[in-house]
Amino acid sequence: MKDSTNNHWAAAYDVIVVGFGAAGATAARFAADDGAKVLLIDSAPEGHEGGNTRYAGQVVLTGYDFDKMKTYFKQLFGPIKIDEKMLDTYVDGLVHIPDYFKKYLEIKAPVSYNKVHRDPDFEAFANGLSPEYPEFEGSDTVDLTTVHDGYFDASLWKTLWGQVVKRSRQIDVWLASPAKHLIQDSQTKVIVGVQIERDGQLVDVQAANGVVMALGGFENNNDAIQNFIGVPKLKVIGTRYNKGDGIAMAQEVGASLWHMKSFEGFGFDTGFTFENPKEARGKFILSPWPDLSHGSIFVAADDGSRYVREDEDGRHGHAFEGGSWKNPTVYSHPHLIFDQTQYRQIKESGKLPYPDFFDITVKGSTIDSLAHKIKADPTTLKQTIDRFSVFAENGEDLALNRDGDSMRAFDDGPYYATPLATAMLNTQGGAKRNERAEVLDAFNTPIPHLYSAGEFGGINANQYNGGGNLAECLIFGKIAGQNAAAKKDDQVSRPTTPIVTTVDLGGSDIDEASVLSKYAVGKDQYLGISDAGIGGRVVVRITYRDNQLKDVEVLEESESEDVGQKAMTELPKQMVAANTVDVDAISGASSSSRALKSAVRNAEEKAKNSVES
Repeated sequence: MKDSTNNHWAAAYDVIVVGFGAAGATAARFAADDGAKVLLIDSAPEGHEGGNTRYAGQVVLTGYDFDKMKTYFKQLFGPIKIDEKMLDTYVDGLVHIPDYFKKYLEIKAPVSYNKVHRDPDFEAFANGLSPEYPEFEGSDTVDLTTVHDGYFDASLWKTLWGQVVKRSRQIDVWLASPAKHLIQDSQTKVIVGVQIERDGQLVDVQAANGVVMALGGFENNNDAIQNFIGVPKLKVIGTRYNKGDGIAMAQEVGASLWHMKSFEGFGFDTGFTFENPKEARGKFILSPWPDLSHGSIFVAADDGSRYVREDEDGRHGHAFEGGSWKNPTVYSHPHLIFDQTQYRQIKESGKLPYPDFFDITVKGSTIDSLAHKIKADPTTLKQTIDRFSVFAENGEDLALNRDGDSMRAFDDGPYYATPLATAMLNTQGGAKRNERAEVLDAFNTPIPHLYSAGEFGGINANQYNGGGNLAECLIFGKIAGQNAAAKKDDQVSRPTTPIVTTVDLGGSDIDEASVLSKYAVGKDQYLGISDAGIGGRVVVRITYRDNQLKDVEVLEESESEDVGQKAMTELPKQMVAANTVDVDAISGASSSSRALKSAVRNAEEKAKNSVES
C-alpha cells in the first residue's frame, strides 16, 4: 500500500479502472455514462489488451428462468458456500443477457445458441456447453448468447472495445502501463488513487470516486499457481498478461481472498494441450481428434501410470471423480503413449489439429528406452502398457472405465511419447467482493472506494459452465463502474491547483488521431486504420499515385503468429499487383484479411478525397 499522505498527483480522474478486458471495458463505459472522467489502464501493450476475452470463444452464459438458473448454479457450486445476495445478483444478470446485448452493446439481434445458430463449426465447439451439466435440475433454461453466429473471432471483445472508443472524451486509455500499488488514506482506509508505471516512470494518479480492479487472474504467475492451486505448473492458452499483480495489490490494502484454488482448463480429453518449448502460450485444441483417445494410446503420468480416462469429454478441464467433476491431478511431465500401429493411424489420417505433433514426439525401440527418454519408471510404464492391453483384449477398462471398444492392445513396438501439459484457461480467485462489487476486507467489510469485476475474484467456483466468466464480466463490470462513479459522502477532493509533472503522460493510447500522429507520410502517401482485426488495430501506409496503388506498408498490427501474419505479409503484395483491395482473403485468416482490407480502403478514401480537393 502507498499512503496518500503528502501525495504529489501527476493526474486526477473520477474513476480509475485497472485492467482493459471485458470487465474493465464494461466498468469504464458505465462509469463514463454516469458522468465520471475515467482512466482505463492495462499492463499489456497495444494489440494485446483484452485479457482472456480476446482469446475466448465469445459465448456468454444465459438463462431464461431465474429460479431454475439459481437451482442449476447451486448444484454447480455443490458444497462450496456462496453468498446468497451475490448469487441472486449474478443469476438475475444471466437471465437478462439478451436484453443487455441489445440495450448496452447495440447488438440488434444477438444469437441464441440453442434457438438460432446455424454454423456447424460453432456447434462442434459449443455443443457441450449449453448446458455443460445437462443432468442438473434447471439445466433446461441454460443457453449461450453471442454477438453473431460464430466463435473465436474476437467479436465480443471488439464490440466492448468499440464502446470504449465511442466514449473517448470521457475515457483515457493507457496501455503498457501496469498498476503497481493502490494508494490508501492511512486513517480512513479510503482508496484514493493508483500508482502506475507510465513510460518507464512511476506516477501517482488520483481517483476521486473509486478504483475498479479488473485485472483477471494469475495464470502466468507460476509461484501463485503453486502457492494457491497447489500444482507444479499449468500451460496458459489465453492471454500472457494475467500475472496476478492485483492479488498483491489487494492484499496490501487488507482485502480478503476467495476461490483461489479454482481454475478452468480447456483442450482435448480432460483439458490437455501439447508441451512445446518453442511456444510461450499453449495451443487451443478445438477440433475433435479421435486418434488421441481411440486405439493403442493412453495418457501417462510422470511415472508412466494412467490417471485420466482418455475418451472422456472433459468439462472445462474437469474429470468425473467421486460423484462430481473435479480438476484432475496435474503432473509435471505427462505424455501420450502409443505404439507403431497408432503412429501409423495418426500419420495416415492426414488430420493434425496440432501441426508440430510429430516434431515433438519421441521414439523408443523398447518400452525401457522410451521410459528413460521421458523420465518415467520403466517398470511402471511396462505394467501400464501390459494392463492396458489386457483391458483392450477383454473389452473392459477396469482401471478408468474407458470404453472398451476404444482400446486396442499394444503391438511389439517401437513406442512413442508426445509431451503434454494441463491447459489453463483462467483462474477464478482474487479479492472477495459483494453484490455491489465492493472489495471486502478480512472482516467482510467493504474497503471504501474499491471495487472489482470479472475473473479477478470471480464468483465461479467448483464446477463451471462455459460462458460464465464472460457473463460475470458484463454483469459485475456494469455494477462496479456505476458504483465507482457514484458520489460518496467521503468524496476525495480533487486538486484545486494545477497538476505539475515532469513525466510526459501522453494522450489516450487508443485515440485515432494520437495513434496516426506517430507515423510520417511523404508525397502521395496516406495512412489508413481499421479496428476489425483479431488483434485489434491495423495501421497501414499506402502510396497512391495516378489512380494506382503503388505500395502498401503494414505499420501496426497484432494478429496471430501463424495465419494472421501470413495475411499481413502476402495481401499487400497482391493488392499492389492487382491495383485493388479486393483480392482473395488468406485461407484461415478471414478476420485478419478483412481488417487489412478495411485499413487500406480507409487510406485509399483519403487519397481519392485529396485528389478531388
